[in-house]
Amino acid sequence: MLTELSIKDFAIIDEITVTFKEGLTVLTGETGAGKSIIIDAVELLAGGRGSVEFVRYGTSKANLEGLFIIEDSKHLVYAKGKEYGITIEGDGMVVLNRTITSSGKSICRVNGKLVTLGILKEFGKTLIDIHSQHETQSLMDVDRHIELLDLYKRDKIDPIKQEYTHLYKKLSALRKRYKTLNENEQEMAQRLDLLEFQFNELQEAELMPDEDEQMSTEREKLVNYEKIYNGVNDAYQALYGDQKGLDWLSLALNGLEAAGEYEKELEIKKEEFSNHYFLIEEMSYDLRNFLDQLEFNPERLNEIESRFSELNRLKKKYGPTVNDMLEYLAKIEEEIDEIKNRDSHLLKLSDELSSLTEDTFLEAKHLHDIRKKAAKSLILDIHKELKDLYLEKASFDVSITAKKGQNKDFLYEEKPTQLSTNGFDLVKFLITTNPGEPLKEINKVASGGELSRIMLALKRTFSKHQGVTSVIFDEVDTGVSGRVAQSIAEKIHGISSGSQVLCISHLPQVASMADTHLLIEKNVTNKRTSTTVNELTEEKSVEEVSRMITGSELTETSIKHARELIELANKFKNDTNK
Repeated sequence: MLTELSIKDFAIIDEITVTFKEGLTVLTGETGAGKSIIIDAVELLAGGRGSVEFVRYGTSKANLEGLFIIEDSKHLVYAKGKEYGITIEGDGMVVLNRTITSSGKSICRVNGKLVTLGILKEFGKTLIDIHSQHETQSLMDVDRHIELLDLYKRDKIDPIKQEYTHLYKKLSALRKRYKTLNENEQEMAQRLDLLEFQFNELQEAELMPDEDEQMSTEREKLVNYEKIYNGVNDAYQALYGDQKGLDWLSLALNGLEAAGEYEKELEIKKEEFSNHYFLIEEMSYDLRNFLDQLEFNPERLNEIESRFSELNRLKKKYGPTVNDMLEYLAKIEEEIDEIKNRDSHLLKLSDELSSLTEDTFLEAKHLHDIRKKAAKSLILDIHKELKDLYLEKASFDVSITAKKGQNKDFLYEEKPTQLSTNGFDLVKFLITTNPGEPLKEINKVASGGELSRIMLALKRTFSKHQGVTSVIFDEVDTGVSGRVAQSIAEKIHGISSGSQVLCISHLPQVASMADTHLLIEKNVTNKRTSTTVNELTEEKSVEEVSRMITGSELTETSIKHARELIELANKFKNDTNK
């Protein structure tokens, strides 16, 4: 969930920090007070399109920062973090930051790491879902309908989809191999000449595994021979040379031995000292042997330098290490064999392609069948939601058809369907709100009030499956009133049981349903306009709902009505939680 939002020098906002809570948070206030500006800030924080117009007049940059707390350890944001090398600690804290400069540039960060706007948007998608009257969101995007259907029955569809994806990737790789090998003879001949030249060059180099690392170690010793010799010799001379270090240690040992005859504690110290003395004496012998064997070989150093020069030349062409070059050598040896025995390899690949294509189609068909079953269940759920929103005459359907046309990316594909990463299904959500009228794609439904309710029905159904931590509604209740307004309020609160919901509303029914009620106000100080956000107490919330009812001044009747609305909302919430 979005826990804290900080906004500085953004539009008419000077500087504010808003703390959000779980459940349903409703933001209300006069038109123009800045409610939508706060949602704009969240949208930009999630990777939305920015503009210099968002930078507060007279300032150099606008800064937005949001703190999200993720309680689900399997949330998609962790996979995104791993994908882009961004650490998300066990406490589940994700901080999105975006700065928009007065020159129009955006600086984006996730948990302190600089990222591109595209990567910020990837994270934003997993955390926030914004729905407004003026923008097409995921539910309106036909290309995302298949994804939403798969999320709806994830437990049933995911295992099959993973198996299909595995087969599809294998098929894509095999097709690529076949296509490369099946190129025209002139290209193959040229390719063979190049590979044979590379093969001979690497073979003649007589590469040995890890030889570059081993020679590097040997070279280091030869280059630093003098330093090594002087260091070891100094140590040896300190023990056995003119300084006679061991003689002094021997005197110390004799002294402890003599004193130890009269003091038991010194006898123990003498034993410890004696052990160390003999270890040091043995080490001095080792140093002498090391010096005797140490040899500077300038010819060997020249050989190593020459070999390094040759390896570095080859590394520029074939790989950063000798082991990488050996792997490349094995790879091109296999490719040379394929080209020289092209016909037999093509025949073998042809058989493999035919078999794998059939397996992939069978798994795609399995995926298609399970989606058909999921669609039937989804249709029933959506109809129930639509009925609750007084759209009982509306009809919803899920169209699942095969993508038509021969897929040129796959050979031996005789079926008139097109495979993709999601199988061969094309999924569309269709609806009609008037009996007798044909079903249309959801993004072509025009009526504002009806569209708001349809979106709520879909959101209510999918909110438990989408995984986003925060759902934001920006005046989606425009154009409705009465019992429809009450049903919308109940649906919006229902969504908050699975995700945090932030909602800008002008409906008193929605405001009454709030778990947290924030009032947005616009003030003028020193001839500059600024926006403030304050959490309302229960009494202040009654007053605000009362103003929303009358549209102006408070009256005893409007206050009484406001109290009744809030009491009814509390009763609804209590009954729902039972």
